[in-house]
Amino acid sequence: MSSFMRTNKTDNYNFIEQNRFNHNAVVQPLLTDLYQITMAYAYWKSGKTDNVAVFDLFFRTNPFHGEFTIFAGLEECLKFLDNFRYSDSDMEYLKQTLDANIEDEFYEYLRNLTAKDITLYAIEEGSVAFPRVPIIKIEGPLIIAQLLETTLLTLVNYASLMATNSARYRMVAGKNIQLLEFGLRRAQGPDGGLSASKYAYIGGFDGTSNVLAGKLFNIPVKGTHAHAYITSFSGISDLKTRVLRHKQTGITGDLLETALKHRNNLSNVLDISTEESSEGELAAMVSFAIAFPDVFMALVDTYDVKRSGLLNFCAVALALNDLGYRAVGIRIDSGDLAYLSCLARETFETIAERFKIPWFNQLTIVASNDINEDTILSLNEQGHKIDCFGIGTHLVTCQRQPALGCVYKLVEINEQARIKLSQDVEKVTMPGSKNAYRLYSTDGHALIDLLQKVTESPPEVGQKVLCRHPFQESKRAYVIPSRVEPLYKVYWKDGRICQDLPTLEQVREKVQRSLKTVRNDHKRTLNPTPYKVAVSDDLYNFIHDLWLQNAPIGELS
Repeated sequence: MSSFMRTNKTDNYNFIEQNRFNHNAVVQPLLTDLYQITMAYAYWKSGKTDNVAVFDLFFRTNPFHGEFTIFAGLEECLKFLDNFRYSDSDMEYLKQTLDANIEDEFYEYLRNLTAKDITLYAIEEGSVAFPRVPIIKIEGPLIIAQLLETTLLTLVNYASLMATNSARYRMVAGKNIQLLEFGLRRAQGPDGGLSASKYAYIGGFDGTSNVLAGKLFNIPVKGTHAHAYITSFSGISDLKTRVLRHKQTGITGDLLETALKHRNNLSNVLDISTEESSEGELAAMVSFAIAFPDVFMALVDTYDVKRSGLLNFCAVALALNDLGYRAVGIRIDSGDLAYLSCLARETFETIAERFKIPWFNQLTIVASNDINEDTILSLNEQGHKIDCFGIGTHLVTCQRQPALGCVYKLVEINEQARIKLSQDVEKVTMPGSKNAYRLYSTDGHALIDLLQKVTESPPEVGQKVLCRHPFQESKRAYVIPSRVEPLYKVYWKDGRICQDLPTLEQVREKVQRSLKTVRNDHKRTLNPTPYKVAVSDDLYNFIHDLWLQNAPIGELS
């Protein structure tokens, strides 16, 4: 048993393996912006069907005022490439929707398109990524490469944002606190809810309330009950069943009667009047305990945590103990979480000592109630006694920053570099097909990411490398790496996936391993140190030469 409900890890394993590469039917070529298809026609009309292009998919700034991003969504991108083809109904719809003057030959061209001539390079899913370093690089025929843009962006943007958000929650909560994703009801629709559960787990959460996500992705599913269950009972008379068999002996005992006796006793021990506690709440807890005696966890804030919820829960938990069962714990969904968690832990400690029940002190305290990063940091400062956070809205909607802002830019066509200029230097692209390397210091931490032209030799361990800021001439430094990590692998080529893809568990482990290579000052929540991304001297000069060639020359008069 898990802390709340049974997980599905063993029973669901075969289902996951059989269905792992099933394709989401929503992710198809028409899941795109109209301008991709109109550009495809214009390319086709211009005779560019044999042009070969390189596109970079990257982001310009890290989310959440942080200095790192977790790359996620790669497996879904590969599934999309594997299934890329237009159906007959797609063609009929496009013919009805697009300009009537478009030739039938273009639709025939689209009908025969696949991703077999595309090559996809990417960093490993679950890796820490940084601004301006392409996380995916696409090479292949211009038209098909262009048609991939919007879909690849939608598969990577939210996945990476969500994985990063959950990784940040994991860091502020610490490794000993359980984190549960409770966001399905607040997510942006069913696809958003499933994606949130999947990528929260990758980022470091321990489970989800989303049952379908549990089935599809083998994520532990956990949950208890809502306030509605408590308020559905008005008093003891509402109880239809009050007996429970002893776990070992099988002898039937009256759980309600036993709980009432314990409540009267606890009233003196805890100095709480039974007259203030809710009879309906007690009845509801007895009922739920009879239904789930091995995993009994109850909400204790429906009426009043101190004067009712804790007293009723402890009475039922002691009654379960008399019948050979151990309760799991409580959930607090409102009020002063730091104070109430400390009160609950103190209550459990008192009962454990008074009644010689050591495990009672280990009961789990779960807190929910609109929790975000700042809430957890504040609770940490107050010295809370919470064992587990259930987080929904702020996690799945990424309220601090609702979009990562990945972009997809043409950087080369027919082996000729292309550059996009802008008055905003941050929006100037880095032209040409590039390789990326992560250089490590002697202490094992990532020191700098270096972009080079593909024609350059890779940096070598122990050899001095000149690393330059791509746009600021005076910012440069020599680096002598202790380790050099090539960031790109070929994941798709010749119409097939050409790497063994990791499982969700392996991607989850990759996230934590990758984060350990990043210095703490880059990961801290307040004023983190920016991580350096540089270009080689050759690439720097190439960028600026091309910039000058393409920038219009002004005239003064």
